Amino acid sequence: MGHLDITGLGYALPDGRPLLRDVGLRVGEGARVALVGPNGSGKTTLLRMVAGELRPHEGSVSVTGGLGVMPQFIGRMGRDGTPGQEPPTVRDLLVSVAPPRVRAAARELERAELAIMTVDDEPAQLGYAQALSDWADIGGYEQETLWDVCTVAALGIPFEQAQWRGTDTLSGGEQKRLALEALLRGPDEVLLLDEPDNYLDVPGKRWLEQQLADNPKTVLLISHDRELLAQVATRVATLEPGAAGSTLWVHPGGFAGWHRARQERNERLEEARRRWDEEHAKLRDLMLRYKAKAAYNADMASQYQAAQTRLRRFEEAGPPEDVAREQKVSMRLRGGRTAKRAVVCEGLELTGLMRPFDLEVWFGDRVAVLGSNGSGKSHFLRLLAAGGSQPEVEHLPVSDVVPAPVAHTGVARLGARVRPGWFAQTHDHPALLGRTLLEILHRGDEHRRGMPQHEAARVLDRYELARAGDQRFESLSGGQQARLQILLLELSGATLLLLDEPTDNLDLHSAEALQAGLDAFDGTVLAVTHDRWFAASFDRFVLFSAEGRVLETPEPVWDEARVRRAR
Repeated sequence: MGHLDITGLGYALPDGRPLLRDVGLRVGEGARVALVGPNGSGKTTLLRMVAGELRPHEGSVSVTGGLGVMPQFIGRMGRDGTPGQEPPTVRDLLVSVAPPRVRAAARELERAELAIMTVDDEPAQLGYAQALSDWADIGGYEQETLWDVCTVAALGIPFEQAQWRGTDTLSGGEQKRLALEALLRGPDEVLLLDEPDNYLDVPGKRWLEQQLADNPKTVLLISHDRELLAQVATRVATLEPGAAGSTLWVHPGGFAGWHRARQERNERLEEARRRWDEEHAKLRDLMLRYKAKAAYNADMASQYQAAQTRLRRFEEAGPPEDVAREQKVSMRLRGGRTAKRAVVCEGLELTGLMRPFDLEVWFGDRVAVLGSNGSGKSHFLRLLAAGGSQPEVEHLPVSDVVPAPVAHTGVARLGARVRPGWFAQTHDHPALLGRTLLEILHRGDEHRRGMPQHEAARVLDRYELARAGDQRFESLSGGQQARLQILLLELSGATLLLLDEPTDNLDLHSAEALQAGLDAFDGTVLAVTHDRWFAASFDRFVLFSAEGRVLETPEPVWDEARVRRAR
């Protein structure tokens, strides 16, 4: 069995701002520790340092047993586990989560295969023979047997058929399930999982909960799914942001008791700080009294010096840890009046996904679009985000991202004055890359006005993004990127919000702020979600079933079999 030790870890951002301060954590054999904290507090950065992708500025990391890593955005990985320009293949994805020796041998085998296809001379042939021998020596063929089990479990097809498929042909949930199958079945004894439940449908989340509960591996995971945390975590490690960097504390129990434990901890810190301030005031008053007396009585000089020394030592020891500042995210989604029928679908069939269906969505409706991965939910939202089947000018999306076409028959039509605003599940915004948040808001675009930097800073502050104002979009955490997407929707004038898994990367407080913002939104909302808590707050539920039917249900369900059982 493996374990993980983090000691005194410190890290500062490129601009010099401290991100992590004196972080220590031990994850013992077989433990399942959840790492939680606000977006931008350094959770993903901490996991990247444990994985060896970043070098800490202070402290050390020790791992016994092999280390398997799932990054936050699994679909963006290249062959070596870093973001790639071209979509990786299924084989590339599986190689990227394999042990290091397998990754190295796979890269060398690929290089040798390319050489023999382009040159095919004697050195290339010898190199290819050596690469094949090395692949066999490190257990490459046994690894391919394991991958075959994984592709059958995750995709329903053998590895031989799946290995050269591009991961861009798989849904986000299929990519996650495939990587999780490989990591959970693989030889690594310690797993780092960054948002492993993102993109998984509800049956997939339940599968993951059971797998983690039954698996003997040591796990450190980041997740914002409260139900998954309650089912899986044996301990909860919390990063609390501070001016000198985030610090970490550990709740020794499960997630069910974490909120109460955090409240009690904050109360203790408040009491300790109050006592420290009182003692500091007493020592300072005493020093000042002796100073005044020593000014006219030389015999008091020694007592004055002693009081100075005592005060200095007290101040050098420093105050107790500050109580963590609570986030104050305020989302002011506005909307606007539209036609009574905001969305009308007549005989709409998503080619190869769903049978024809009719649907009417009225102004002000809050519709949760539910179903398993691959059932067509995201395709449906993308069709509406493009303005429907034959969009009028007023129906063009208020976004810098042009949705890809969706093959369909029948009609999807938007009502008068309906302007779709699309929250993309993958956070892909090419126009935002390389630009800081202040720059994005200052320049504006064709859908929203630019604003002075002081106004942009105030808006970012409402979304708890002010400290990240000078960071580039791609350097933000997944949760910060999600908050910025929502902010851009707020500024765009959208009257129809099309949200594809909006809470996947949001911390708990931000998810609650989004719900409050949607409650106040004067418009229509359709949201694809596998967040069981978030879905319960909607008033209509449309199920895209695995059997290819679209039907409304009176409560949130994710598979048609449960609907039939309920009846």
